[in-house]
Amino acid sequence: MEKIAVVGLGIIGGSICASLTKAGYCVDGLDNNTYSVEFALHAGYINAQVNALSDYDVVFIALPPQATLDYLDNAVFKDGALVADICGVKEIVEKTVYSKRRNYRYVGLHPMAGKETSGIASASPTLFKKANLIITYAPQTDIKDVAIFKGYAKTMGFGKIVECTASEHDKKIALTSQLAHIVSNAYVKSPQVKGCDGFTGGSFQDMTRIAGVDEDVWTPLYTCNRENITKELNLLIEHLSKYRDALSAQDDIQLKETLREGRLIRETIKRNND
Repeated sequence: MEKIAVVGLGIIGGSICASLTKAGYCVDGLDNNTYSVEFALHAGYINAQVNALSDYDVVFIALPPQATLDYLDNAVFKDGALVADICGVKEIVEKTVYSKRRNYRYVGLHPMAGKETSGIASASPTLFKKANLIITYAPQTDIKDVAIFKGYAKTMGFGKIVECTASEHDKKIALTSQLAHIVSNAYVKSPQVKGCDGFTGGSFQDMTRIAGVDEDVWTPLYTCNRENITKELNLLIEHLSKYRDALSAQDDIQLKETLREGRLIRETIKRNND
């Protein structure tokens, strides 16, 4: 059986270890945080600590963008090893990998899973159950390698698997994940948030659930995808201004039409997801 290493034992890396180990794979882990390694060992998520990545057939890199780039560029991998990153941005990673000849094979992954909490203590062997997984490909990507990671994905419990280019991934993620976190983070800055206990329901919970972003984690992700996020922010501001303008002008007809447009789009999204 192939030897698997996971670099980065946070919630995602830890859950990769936990789910693959539970399925019977031999998985070792590596992290700069001694506590994370000890936790993973004690929980049975990993078999041992990684000593040399060159000993492993498959390597998952579950680190922030810059650390991911550093590993892909400088780490010593086994000849022909299959290496995947799980970074939330893909174009910059792909460009780094294919900027020169490598002795490893590469596939980009992005698990669409997580919690409001982070770290190895939040990891779980069931975190990916029915979650979406994005696999990115380039002209250099071997379809056989993609198939291998699809097999791992099914073992880890993923539901829908989407394949796309790195460029398409970054454009879509700018909207579906990164912009959503920015909106939630901005929403809670209203002074009315103070003393709103008893005035909240499901809408408030939905809007604030992802406001507590870790700025150290998300700032580099936003920076790496700056252009796509800026485009989505500009579009959002343009759309929001229509509601503001209709309210300011007391134009109920325009307000009703603006709301109707959003409702119809939402109904289309819901039908496609059913």
